[in-house]
Amino acid sequence: MDMELIPAPVHIGGCADTGDEGRAGFVLDPSTTLTAAPGTENTERWLRSTLGAAFGLPLAPGGRDAEGAANTVRLCLDPALEPEGYRLCAGPATGVEITGGSAAGVFWGAQTLRQLLGPEAFRRAPVSPGSGPVVPFTDIEDGPRFAWRGMMLDVARHFLPKDDVLRYLDLLAAHKLNVFHFHLTDDQGWRIEIRRYPRLAEVGSWRSRTKHGHRASELWDETPHGGYYTQDDIREIVAYAAERHIRVVPEIDIPGHSQAAIAAYPELGNADVVDTTALSVWDTWGINANVLAPTDNTLRFFEGVLEEVLALFPAATSPFIHIGGDECRKDQWKDSPAAQARIEEFGLANEDELQSWIIRHFDTWLTARGRRLIGWDEILEGGLPAGAAVSSWRGYGGGITAAEAGHDVVMCPEQHVYLDHRQDGGPDEPMPIGFVRTLEDVYRFEPVPPGLSEAAARHILGTQANVWTEVMQNRSRVDYQVFPRLAAFAEVAWSPLPASADRDFADFERRMTTHYARLDALGVDYRPPGGPLPRQQRPGVLGRPLEGPPPNV
Repeated sequence: MDMELIPAPVHIGGCADTGDEGRAGFVLDPSTTLTAAPGTENTERWLRSTLGAAFGLPLAPGGRDAEGAANTVRLCLDPALEPEGYRLCAGPATGVEITGGSAAGVFWGAQTLRQLLGPEAFRRAPVSPGSGPVVPFTDIEDGPRFAWRGMMLDVARHFLPKDDVLRYLDLLAAHKLNVFHFHLTDDQGWRIEIRRYPRLAEVGSWRSRTKHGHRASELWDETPHGGYYTQDDIREIVAYAAERHIRVVPEIDIPGHSQAAIAAYPELGNADVVDTTALSVWDTWGINANVLAPTDNTLRFFEGVLEEVLALFPAATSPFIHIGGDECRKDQWKDSPAAQARIEEFGLANEDELQSWIIRHFDTWLTARGRRLIGWDEILEGGLPAGAAVSSWRGYGGGITAAEAGHDVVMCPEQHVYLDHRQDGGPDEPMPIGFVRTLEDVYRFEPVPPGLSEAAARHILGTQANVWTEVMQNRSRVDYQVFPRLAAFAEVAWSPLPASADRDFADFERRMTTHYARLDALGVDYRPPGGPLPRQQRPGVLGRPLEGPPPNV
C-alpha cells in the first residue's frame, strides 16, 4: 500500500477492520471528535490547531465513552512500544487511533496522519470547504532508526527573526526531526541576550556592513545587519520546541569564532598581541585570527554567560550544550606572553593542549550542573574529557576516532550534509558554495561508516544536517538551500534504509511529487527539481564552487 509518506514508515499494511461499508477511508467531518489519553495533551492541542484550521473542523473533545466509536481520532500511550515509536490504525468501525510508546511517539504519529490527509492539511485555512478530508484505511507501525535526528541553523552569520525560527521548528517536526542545534554566536554576530553582559547584544549583535557572496567577492551590502533574541524570545523558542518534542542544543562558540564577543568586551581578546579595542563585529567570512585569551577572566566571563544559558535552556529540553571548539587559530596564542605563561603554568605541551584545557574546564563546569558538553571534532585535538560528545563535521574521521574511544558522536560530515553546499553544477545556482550535493546524494548518505566496531557503532547517537548562512541573507535563501534536501535527510535519519547503493531513489523521488505539494502549502521556497526560478538566481554574485566528488574522509 502506497501512502507517499516521507520519511517512509517501517511498515504499512491494510487495516484488519475493513467493515462492509465500501468506503476507502475515514472521513473527518464536523462531528468528528478528538479523544486524548492523559499524557498526550500536547498532540491534542497541535492536531486541533493545525487540522482544525486547515479543514475548518472543531475536532471537539471526545469523552471516555468515545472509545471504539467510529467517528473519533484517539490518542493513546502504550509503554510496550519504543519511546518514539507509534502505531496508526484507521478503520471504518474504529475511526483513527494513534498509539505511541511515549508522548513523542504519539506526536510523530500525528505527523503521519497529517500527511495521510493530503497537502491541504498543511494549509492554514480551508481551500475546499464542505468536502471532508479522508484518511485511507491503513495500519502503520513505525519508529526511528536514530535517536538524534537534527538540523543546525546558523543565525549568527545572518540573523533570522524569531518567527522564522519558530517556522523552522514546525518544518523539523513535519519531517520527524527532533534536534534543533541553535548556532547563536560567531565572529559576525552575537544573537542571545545575556543580562549581566549587555554589550554582547548591544554591540556584538550588529555589524556595519556584510560581504555579499563568498569572501573573495568584491561586493558589499552596506546595510547594517543584526539583531538578537531577548531572553523571553529564547524561552518562547524553547517552549515551542518542547511542545513538538524537539530538543534544542544551544551553541556558544569558544575559544574561536569569538570576534563579536571581543568587540563588545575587548578584555576577552589577546590584548598583549593586538589592539582588541579596535576590533568590531566582523563583516566578512572565513577563519578569524581573533580568538579568546586563555585567562581566568575569560573563564569567569563565559561561566556567567553559560549560567544564563542554562537557565534559558532547561535540562529536559537541552541536555547537551554545544561549545563550538572548531577552527580556532592558534597564531595569537603563539605570540602571546600571557598564553605561553598559561601553557607553562599547567605543564601543557602546546597550543592544542591549551585549547583542550579550556574545553575540559567547561566540560567539568557543565557536568557539575547536570549537562553534557558537545563540540565540533577539533575538540579531539589535545585530548577530550571522558563525558564529552563530538559533532563530526570535517568528515567521518573525527567521529570514528571519537566513537572508538568511547565518546558519543553525531555524524554531520560537511562532504555529505552541509546544506550550504550547492545542489547542482549548473550556472544558475545562486552563490554556489562547495561540492555539488544533489537530492540523491543526500538520500544516499549513510551516517554509520563501515568498519566501526560494534561497540563504537553504539556511540553514534545519530545525525544532523548543518545550515551555515554566510550566503543565505534571508528566509527564502535558507529555504532554497535546505529544501528539498532536508526531506531526503529526514528519511535517512528516521527510516531503516538499505545500504547506500541499494536505496530506491526512484521511489523516493516519486513520493516527493506529493511532498512538493505539501511544501507548497507550507510556503517553503524550495529549489524546484528543474532548477532555480528566475527570482531565486543571483547572477554576478561570486561563490566558491568545488569541483568533482567530495573526498571520503
